[in-house]
Amino acid sequence: MPTKVNRQWCLASRPEGYIQPTDFTWKEAPMPTPDDGEFLVRNIYLSLDPAAWGWMQEWISYVPALSLGDVMHGITLGIVEESSNAKFHPGDLVYGMLGWQDFAVTEGKGLMRLPKTSSVPLPAYLSVFGLTGLTAYFGLLDIGKPKAGETLVVSAAAGAVGSIVGQIGKIKGCHVVGTAGTDEKCQWLTEELGFDAAINYKTESLHKSLLKHCPNGIDIYYENVGGALFKSVLNLINVRSRIVLCGLISQYNVMGSGPSLASIITNRARIEGFIVTDYYHRAQEAIADLQKWIMEKRIQYRVDIVEGLENAPTAIGKLFDGSNKGKLMVKVSEEPL
Repeated sequence: MPTKVNRQWCLASRPEGYIQPTDFTWKEAPMPTPDDGEFLVRNIYLSLDPAAWGWMQEWISYVPALSLGDVMHGITLGIVEESSNAKFHPGDLVYGMLGWQDFAVTEGKGLMRLPKTSSVPLPAYLSVFGLTGLTAYFGLLDIGKPKAGETLVVSAAAGAVGSIVGQIGKIKGCHVVGTAGTDEKCQWLTEELGFDAAINYKTESLHKSLLKHCPNGIDIYYENVGGALFKSVLNLINVRSRIVLCGLISQYNVMGSGPSLASIITNRARIEGFIVTDYYHRAQEAIADLQKWIMEKRIQYRVDIVEGLENAPTAIGKLFDGSNKGKLMVKVSEEPL
């Protein structure tokens, strides 16, 4: 990138409700230079994730808390441009938390080096082979523990994570029901991804539709949303059911009473939250299976790429209004030739 500055989005305010463009401020900093043991990365793609809402808060999390004025946290895929680190060399592709900016200097802690192969599109490493795919894979298989013949319900099923969860559920022999916010998305789930049923939560009665499509109750619920659907699911869970708590995106902008948890006690159900970074040491296990299933055409994935770092604060709103189609990311700079 022919520039002498490093464009950055920094935290201007902590979100009250959904993330707004005004929660960020634009900064142009001097181009960073690596010291001994460091290297310079040019970011190519920036992942936009619902987890960003939590990263912007002041509470203790699995990533260091941001102070106002700090560069916004974000997972990126980039290329090493300069290096004074013996383990990383110019031209290496790397993946990790390098933030909403053009360039980053790092010692490499927490970064993953990616293989150089023309057979895998780079955006796939931020989607099906990245945080998205690992979240779906380990959340469902390690916590949900699906068995053939069980009923799996997935919220936000047309989203980047939910769509992969449902397809893995089908591979494992489950009866899979997804929820989405438009008829178009529901049609995509059933006609292209192989879900057994899809419910438009905006136009259908959740309770009646779940009764119809889950006649044998619900064994596994993969939760991405929270709210009314969570309450409806709890009325239909089976004994020893498992609830995989991945996200609660609908609750970021509301206050009020949560679902009644009496059904958790009655049915001796298990509800477990998880953070995908706990599974990074097993990433290759997931990637091997996901690659195999993609080659066998048993899993499809979509990406939604927004051009330009300057558009990141507006683009992230697509996660909260449901307008994204697939894994949402920003193209920060050009891919290497």
